[in-house]
Formats: sequence, C-alpha cells, structure tokens
Amino acid sequence: MIDRRSFVKYAGLVPLIGAVPSLVSAADEGTAEKADYTLRIGTGLVELAPDHIVSTTLYNGQFPGPLLRFREGGRVVVEIHNETDSPELVHMHGLIIPSDVDGAAEEGSPFISPHAVQRLAFVPKPTGFRFYHTHVVPKDDLSRGAYPGQAGPVYIEPANNPGAYDREIFLVMKEFEPTFSRGGDMAMDMLVGAPIKALQQIGGLTNSSRGPRVTKSAMTSSASTAGCSGIVSPSA
Repeated sequence: MIDRRSFVKYAGLVPLIGAVPSLVSAADEGTAEKADYTLRIGTGLVELAPDHIVSTTLYNGQFPGPLLRFREGGRVVVEIHNETDSPELVHMHGLIIPSDVDGAAEEGSPFISPHAVQRLAFVPKPTGFRFYHTHVVPKDDLSRGAYPGQAGPVYIEPANNPGAYDREIFLVMKEFEPTFSRGGDMAMDMLVGAPIKALQQIGGLTNSSRGPRVTKSAMTSSASTAGCSGIVSPSA
C-alpha cells in the first residue's frame, strides 16, 4: 500500500528515469556495430616547412586529420581511441547533433579518459563542409587545445542533388605558433573576397559549368577552444 504523499513523490521521478538512458545511448548504442571511421589521438610528426618538423598531438598520425565523409540522413559511428595520458574531447564543429556526442564538455559531452575508447553514433546534419577538433581548454599548456595539430575535415554529402563537378579539393589551414594566442590571430574575414584564380584553374575548366568544387576551412591557434575558434566556409 502506498499513500498519496509517497505516490506524488515517486511519480515525479518517472520523467527523470526515462531521460537518463538518452544521455548515454547515443554514445553506447554503436558499440555492437562496425565503426565507419576510427580516430586515434596520439603524438606524431608534422613537416610545417622543408626541414622544419615538429612533434605534436595528431589524429591518426597526420595533419590535417583524415577526412570524415558522411551522407545526409545516414547514421554513422565514429570510434575514438585516446592514446595520450590526458583526458580528451573530439568536437564535431558545425554539426547539429545531440549534446552527448557533440564533443563539448560544457554541453554535457563526456571526456575520453586516457588510453580509453569512446564511440559516437549520430545522424550528421546539415550538409556542407565542417571540421572536427579537440575541445580541451589548454590553459597554460601549449601542447593541448588548439595549439597542436588536432583538427580534421568533415564533409556531409547532400542526399539529393550533390552537384556536378570533376574534382573535390578540401583545404585546411591552421596556424602553428610556439606562443600563446590572444584570442584569434587570424582575421575572421580572411576567406572573404574574390575567387582564387589558381584554384579555379585546377582541372583546366575555368569557364565550364562542370568546374572543380573547392571547399575551404580555416582554424586558428586560439586558446579559446571552448568558443570553437575558427571559420568554416560553405562549399564553393
């Protein structure tokens, strides 16, 4: 037998009990299926200029990280291996996805523990060119946050009318500076302006209706990682 006071007390918990699994289901429901992409966070070498090689944290030992190519409306699973000694986050910049898989701790995404594996399962949107990057705040550590090479491109193909083009070119630009940023050293309008003729000529079709598609992304070395410092331009 339960009295009215107890009934009201426990009835109020029902909505909460039903909501808890949704916080982990998006990250855990993909554990039984094969991952579409695997990202490994670890130390590697990057040649910034001839004979100028630096050791930094990368995705899959390369900069930029591997292209993650999704299709609008199709569910994807991304498996992330944190092979470092520090907690990490991988933020899907510009995607409209649940907060538990978005990769931002302030939005509720869980950290990836050192030497642990995390799986993200989601339906990517909107279409276009985005990027992924760490969302760890570096504080006074130049080896963390947006300072190392933890950035890579994401392209979400439209389900319909993908466009007519002969070649895709994904450009990722990033500053590597051995000093602390003051909040975004790269001009925010650096990608605005007239088309770049040299890029238009790639493929030899400058005046054709079937020219190359050029997509661009830029990411600064700002310490303001929580604010997703960077620019993403739509597909050209």
